[in-house]
Amino acid sequence: MPAKTLLKPRRSSKANGEDGLKFGDTPAPSSRESGRYLYGILPSRDRLDFGAIGIGDAGEPVYTVNYRDLAAVVSNTPVYRFEPSRENALAHEHVIETAMTNHTVIPMSFGAVFRADNDIREVLKSVYSSLKDVLDQMAGKLEFGLKVNWDRDRIIEDLKQEDIEIRKFHREILRKHIESTFVARMQLGRMIDRALGERSVGYVREIYEALGEVCVVSRDNQPIGDKMIMNAAFLVERDRQPEFDQAVNKIAKKCGERLKFRYTGPWPPYNFVNIRLKLERAGAG
Repeated sequence: MPAKTLLKPRRSSKANGEDGLKFGDTPAPSSRESGRYLYGILPSRDRLDFGAIGIGDAGEPVYTVNYRDLAAVVSNTPVYRFEPSRENALAHEHVIETAMTNHTVIPMSFGAVFRADNDIREVLKSVYSSLKDVLDQMAGKLEFGLKVNWDRDRIIEDLKQEDIEIRKFHREILRKHIESTFVARMQLGRMIDRALGERSVGYVREIYEALGEVCVVSRDNQPIGDKMIMNAAFLVERDRQPEFDQAVNKIAKKCGERLKFRYTGPWPPYNFVNIRLKLERAGAG
């Protein structure tokens, strides 16, 4: 058994505002007209049932609509624009999580509603080859997310001690050996910003190098805010998840308290499915 990890990948909803297959506008609420809510697509020739876990208050059964060896994971629903509330987003994600326990899943973006099973079959038929290619490429793989934040103030203090030029210049300012303290502090600020950028790049490079050997591929996303230096997604073979867990914990331990790791997953391959389908939505026509 692998050693117990310090960091466990956490799950938090990605359904609200995250990647997935994209759709157009959803129709306005219509409580009388029946439709199908679509969660994702997986490979199967057989009809599958996942239990009464569908989105909405009714807890509708979740099942598959099949075309050849493709299966769309759906539940019955009124033709309705679902609000992207936390409750709905978690329900959407729970169905995908349940389906991906034993299957490779292409996740749909939140709120995909069709009028009937036959509409879904027509979509599966129209993009059959593209879906097959994606499923073949993603077979047996899971996505994990890693966000890394740092204590910027602490790093700056480290730089004032460790960087020779910054340390010397900072001491000169403190001793008031420079006539224009304001201009000198501006110059010190630019020196620190440059050093912060170099140190951030170094940390990120070190993390990618540590995880590169145990993942299939990675994707670098835009960091959010001043404290985040890394926002990445990693595609990992399902049977190598314990190795990846260990690698994340090893590099986190090496980086110490200066960096804070937020490790999430497993997810379906949200960041690695680059496919756009022109789907006939419930509101078309």
